[in-house]
Amino acid sequence: MYRHTLLFLLSLMLLATTSQPLAAKSTIRVKTGIEVLKESHFKILQGKRVGLITNPTGVDNQLQSDVDILYHAPEVNLVALFGPEHGIRGNQWAGVGIEDNRDSVTGLPVYSLHGKTRKATPEMLKDVDVLVYDIQDIGSRSFTYISSMGLAMEAAAELGKEFVVLDRPNPLGGLKVEGCLTEDDVISFVSQWKIPYVYGLTCGELALMLNGERMLKGGKQCKLTVVKMKGWKRKMTYDQTGLQWIPSSPHIPQPISAIAYPISGILGEFSYMNIGVGYTIPFQMFAAPWVDAMRLSQALNTLHVPGVIFRPIYAKPFYATMKDQQIQGVQVHITDYAKAPLTPIQFIVAQEVARLWPDKAVFKTADPKRFRMFDQVSGSKQIRERFSQRHLWSDIQPYWDKDVAAFRQLSRKYYLYR
Repeated sequence: MYRHTLLFLLSLMLLATTSQPLAAKSTIRVKTGIEVLKESHFKILQGKRVGLITNPTGVDNQLQSDVDILYHAPEVNLVALFGPEHGIRGNQWAGVGIEDNRDSVTGLPVYSLHGKTRKATPEMLKDVDVLVYDIQDIGSRSFTYISSMGLAMEAAAELGKEFVVLDRPNPLGGLKVEGCLTEDDVISFVSQWKIPYVYGLTCGELALMLNGERMLKGGKQCKLTVVKMKGWKRKMTYDQTGLQWIPSSPHIPQPISAIAYPISGILGEFSYMNIGVGYTIPFQMFAAPWVDAMRLSQALNTLHVPGVIFRPIYAKPFYATMKDQQIQGVQVHITDYAKAPLTPIQFIVAQEVARLWPDKAVFKTADPKRFRMFDQVSGSKQIRERFSQRHLWSDIQPYWDKDVAAFRQLSRKYYLYR
């Protein structure tokens, strides 16, 4: 009887402790551009017909959609919506063309910026006075939302429309810059602008640079306004903002996915290894059926890449590359973000794979039909051509880093935050 009474009392104590929240309420440290715009009672939009370029990431700090906010704001006349890659609702796979349609909630026309055209046409903009852009970027050049933003700025410049960017954090922070500038012969939608692969700017700062440096087509400039955030610092990664994360695309479900994207995304243009897409950790691993996880992890950890540990991993992808196959390799763990390189990791992995399994070296096994896309994502043919000679990171590192210092100096002109 005593034992049962004691267990009952213990269960009540446990219930009392577990009835409290499991974690302290997150403190929001940053007000995004949409929050600041709301505080101003939408002053810069009053009396104008508004077109909104957004997707599910365009929300305020209470996770209310920009579409709903602007549509119901009495001061705003929202007349059209514009959707980037993955669509206005974020439900399309990468690269899939999207048709124009009508929003089922507001009844507004939705124009696709990733379908028959990637640049707003005069017909799309005929009833618009000002385009408002609010999308959560991830800080890597090949993630196409910044391409859509710049092309929309071009359309605004050509047609005399105003352009407003509601700024958001760069989830990589504003301190990391990696990669060479995009070269003329590989400019494409996945490398639309002559910026490094990791460019260390918010979307608002990047818009100011594109405009200020006359990087838009024909050197045109639009009438640009950036609604600054409050509280964001360059050293902040997304987890330090206190903001909730909305998936930027189907394979960027968490802030760590944004950090991992530049770690493996360039090499991911080939299917010779699975990079976690199709498994539960997109962009965080390198694995294949022919890899020995222990050998590869030991080889990589022996190199002592700053701020990084490579852990052996065994997996069976649910879809995509190597679906339903037993694979093994390494998961990349960032232990010191300030010290860790991002983009070099994939080339270091490819180097060690080529050394351990020479017949599996990436440019001996990759489909040559994918070389063009690899060059476009890399921003230069030189990366592939130099690396394919000996599969050594040291052979491309000087070229990969050659523009970083100059870009850092230039980009400081456009900093909105310190």
